[in-house]
Amino acid sequence: MLQEESDLSLIIAQIVQKLKGSNLYAQLERQAWASLQRPEIKLESLKEDIKEYFKVSGWEKKLQNAVYSELNVYPLPSHPAAPPEHLKEPLVYMRKAQGSWEKRILKSLNSMCTELSIPLARKRPVGEQKELLNKWNEMGTDEPDLSLFRPVYAPKDFLEVLINLRNPNYENGDSLSFRTHLGLIQVPLKVKDIPELKECFAELGLNTGQLGIDDSTQVPPELFENEHVRIGQKVLTEQDSAAAQQYIRQGSPTALRAELWALILNISSQPEDILYYEQLKMNVIQHDLLVDSLIYKDVKLTASNDDYYFVFEDYLYQVLLCFSRDTSVLGHFAYNSASPPKSYIRGKLGLEEYAVFYPPNGVIPFHGFSMYVAPLCFLYHEPYKLYQIFREMYVRFFFRLHSISSHPSGIVSLCLLFETLLQTYLPQLFYHLREIGAQPLRISFKWMVRAFSGYLATDQLLLLWDRILGYNSLEILAVLAAAVFAFRAVNLMEVTSLAAAEAVLADLSTLKVMPLLQIFLFATVT
Repeated sequence: MLQEESDLSLIIAQIVQKLKGSNLYAQLERQAWASLQRPEIKLESLKEDIKEYFKVSGWEKKLQNAVYSELNVYPLPSHPAAPPEHLKEPLVYMRKAQGSWEKRILKSLNSMCTELSIPLARKRPVGEQKELLNKWNEMGTDEPDLSLFRPVYAPKDFLEVLINLRNPNYENGDSLSFRTHLGLIQVPLKVKDIPELKECFAELGLNTGQLGIDDSTQVPPELFENEHVRIGQKVLTEQDSAAAQQYIRQGSPTALRAELWALILNISSQPEDILYYEQLKMNVIQHDLLVDSLIYKDVKLTASNDDYYFVFEDYLYQVLLCFSRDTSVLGHFAYNSASPPKSYIRGKLGLEEYAVFYPPNGVIPFHGFSMYVAPLCFLYHEPYKLYQIFREMYVRFFFRLHSISSHPSGIVSLCLLFETLLQTYLPQLFYHLREIGAQPLRISFKWMVRAFSGYLATDQLLLLWDRILGYNSLEILAVLAAAVFAFRAVNLMEVTSLAAAEAVLADLSTLKVMPLLQIFLFATVT
């Protein structure tokens, strides 16, 4: 009990410290000073009166939302004496694996730099700055020669690293159960089984109304959808992040989704947010980075060739180029197992005082990175708002999909959860695919790394991302991946090669997410 209280007081102290540096704190302070002029504020009951004023004027709700937002990204409680790297990742072998993977990425980037004789960063000449500023809203028309550039890495390279991950303290002898050797992921992490997943995702149950099922044409919409929309509007009126997060577990009505996501992520576009975005834009105009070419190349290879997303090409350039310059993203490395890469000012190699983070946000884009942004373009049409939502989605969720950690929403745990679900509940299928050299994870990994973006139809993808936000967890990605295999199990039992298995699962654009999840979780005999 005492331990819980000390944990709580530590969390409160750290959140208070974090909020003290925020814009909200300054606004609250200004409001408190201004409220002193009001007749209902009495000197003898000053503290209570100001609290009451905050409550009536809506500032208390804004503070609650800010605290709730911090709690959602706050690392799991650990020992007060734990070193900072332990907060990033408690398992030493995971930290080492992530460190060596980062070295590989940086080596790949530096070798590309050397081969192409291109600096990591340069100041653009004035003429080039003007040209870029003039075509800022139509960068997609630009056709730079990117043939010599290659993505720093692709998901399949990352998968090979995860397959070779081992815990040196773990005896991998013959005494272990046969099942542990069947999958590609060989690290002992605790993942949920179906009864635990049922409990975790209780609101997805067969007896609960769901958008994605109960709003289909066969069911009269007044039975569920109209009522759900009415409650959603009430949640938005109340401006309560926690209520919005609970509400969205049953799916978000299309018309309310943009506002609900912004409320859950605690994003309210203030004039200073727009100004900050403009500053990032000017930074892009003034300086050319090597990662800019990697972003161009990635958008051209992925989103530009996608039937749903090609129209958003210009938005993607704007958001991703600004993202690469945003040093506020560095804050998430406090709870990310990764560390931002460093480079040195020219001629000062090895001197720590001349070391700088490169790129400035600490995130090197990989093949498919732009697909994290593309679906959001359907919801937000002002670039600064789109940018804020993407940045918050990234520092809450997406970073976990390309860093090595033991977190339950980390990609290693997701891979293990996927393989465990298939081995346990579809053992014949798993064994058949393994025997023909078509390990299921080799097919599903790319879906999970991209959070299914570019694989599902957009309306279905947004219903899936509703649930990621609603449960503040990425575990649902592994459940859906297993559900897809279960759905196509009959066809997969017929295949005799990896290529044939990939062909069966090549097109997911016709799948309906919610029925698959419900059937797999709640209609599977356990």
